[in-house]
Amino acid sequence: MSDLTIVQYVLIALIFVWSGFVRSGLGFGGAVLSLPFLLLVLDEPLVFLPIIAVHLLVFSSLTIWMNNRKLANSSEAPAGGTVDWAYLWRILGIMIVPKLIGVFGLITMPSDVLSAIIFVIVALYSISYIIDRPFRSGSKTVDALFLMAGGYISGTSLIGAPLIIAVVAQHLPREKLRDTLFALWFILVLIKMAAFIWADVDLQLIHHLWLLPCAAVGHVIGLYVHDRMLQAETPIFFRVLGVVLLIVSTVGMFSVLG
Repeated sequence: MSDLTIVQYVLIALIFVWSGFVRSGLGFGGAVLSLPFLLLVLDEPLVFLPIIAVHLLVFSSLTIWMNNRKLANSSEAPAGGTVDWAYLWRILGIMIVPKLIGVFGLITMPSDVLSAIIFVIVALYSISYIIDRPFRSGSKTVDALFLMAGGYISGTSLIGAPLIIAVVAQHLPREKLRDTLFALWFILVLIKMAAFIWADVDLQLIHHLWLLPCAAVGHVIGLYVHDRMLQAETPIFFRVLGVVLLIVSTVGMFSVLG
């Protein structure tokens, strides 16, 4: 990213503030809701994915630790903490093989093809938000298929969260949903980072010095918003978000195909 303009650097910084906000506010979306914007600034997924991965490792573990410490002496603390570890290991067993297959696909796939896949997936997600019909499964078989597909997509581009949430959100209470997802993302991203290191992918370490603080600003705002969202449903927010994502994804797909 050394040859970017000042405007591009500012846009990337703002997008990472947004990334931190949606990650801590929703419990997912640090990649799926920011990567399309980043690819419009610089169409090189492997530049941004290691940065997003490190941010997720840092902020997911920090959030889980802070929440459990905060609730340690609270009478309202969920039984067993804020992470449902038994359920987490169960779904991880379903996802691990597709995840590894996806990781291999990421390393060997051309960047323009990966960008096109990302934009198509995000466009489908955005439509589900607009019509207020998020992905939902209705049986154990469909649950398994969604988890396997989400694991594979997570392996290719870190944006499999909506398919995974379609299953997990049906089986966990709201007070345990975000932190259980964070623990899952941590494990999945750790696998991704190991693959990056093995494949000698540039981790963009120098850029963490200025992008981590940007994500931290959004993270703090997102924590505040998450506490409010636990008390209210926000369908309008998701519809507006879906429209924005659909526009961005459409523009991105035309830019890649063009």
